[in-house]
Amino acid sequence: MRDVLKTEELDIPDNVEVSIKARLISVTGPRGTLSKNVRHVDMDIRLLKGKTNKVTLAVWQGGRKHVACLRTIRSMINNMITGVTKGFQYKMRAVYAHFPINCIIQENGTAVEIRNFLGEKTVRHVNMLGGVVVAESKTQKDELILEGNDIDNVSQSAASIQGICRVRNKDIRKFLDGIYVSDKGTIATDDA
Repeated sequence: MRDVLKTEELDIPDNVEVSIKARLISVTGPRGTLSKNVRHVDMDIRLLKGKTNKVTLAVWQGGRKHVACLRTIRSMINNMITGVTKGFQYKMRAVYAHFPINCIIQENGTAVEIRNFLGEKTVRHVNMLGGVVVAESKTQKDELILEGNDIDNVSQSAASIQGICRVRNKDIRKFLDGIYVSDKGTIATDDA
């Protein structure tokens, strides 16, 4: 059944500026600028300025899957606002039973090289996506920290590292070796 009109609203913080033109959304904050193109989704996206700035999303005569896009685009804009104010941080741990995995940060944190995975001579090389910086943890052994403003790029870079260290041709219940995401959150904590 089609709904005549479905809407979603999102409040914008004071230190963030959002601009929308032809379903091209640009969010600017203290940490930088992010932009996304959502022209593939047919919906009204408006910026309401007043005491509190708001973004309103509306779908007219939408089916079930079309209406589901409302919440998706709202969450995407919310993640962009979080990214330009706090930033995103993923922590990854190297897990091994016998052969210690060596993770070498290269090119000022824009690439990582993985050596000695399961004792193999193969060198695995992963480039980070745009705006993502990888570093070794100072407090925890065998931990990588990925930081950036765009949650899509940070999470995809983490997935690329985890995917390149997948165990093949072995029983994965016994061979748990790999590099896995152990924690995700924001760079700036809410305590301050």
